[in-house]
Amino acid sequence: MPFRFRRSARLGPLRLNFGKSGLSSISLGGRGASFNIPVARAGGPRTTVGLPGTGLSWSVEHGVGAPSASAAGLPNSRRFRPGQLEAFRQGCLGVLQEQLFSPGSGGQRLWEDNLITRLLVDPAIGTRTQGLLAVIETPEAMQAYVMRAQSQDDVKRRAHRCVEAVQEALLLVSARGWLRD
Repeated sequence: MPFRFRRSARLGPLRLNFGKSGLSSISLGGRGASFNIPVARAGGPRTTVGLPGTGLSWSVEHGVGAPSASAAGLPNSRRFRPGQLEAFRQGCLGVLQEQLFSPGSGGQRLWEDNLITRLLVDPAIGTRTQGLLAVIETPEAMQAYVMRAQSQDDVKRRAHRCVEAVQEALLLVSARGWLRD
């Protein structure tokens, strides 16, 4: 009989959920209603409400960030045949450039005024934030970052990281008063 590994453990009211690489999320609640906070998985916090025993449930992921920089238009994908990944990368890159860096948007102003570069040399910015902002420092940097993706899930992760980078940059620039009216 093969050995099995329990993929979750209870610690008081919390449930620690594990994946292949360690702790993936923490859940609070139980049957009927739960709140799940990601630790090492993609996505935001998720609330799920259901009717136990029926299989019926409703789940909503709570987004973080400004509505001006959302990933709502990113293509919804399926498993690709060989050669389709390149087209998916290009499509995601086009959506990112269109939605985040359209003319007159805050993202476009980040590039035009070299505000991301100014943030990157600011010693008050932490290394995690510097790494995040480096992804979108220039149009070429963002394109190279997205085009290096190795799978459709990797493309989506990278696209969401670009969205997160723009949101973070806009918050930091606004806090410093660098955006001109």
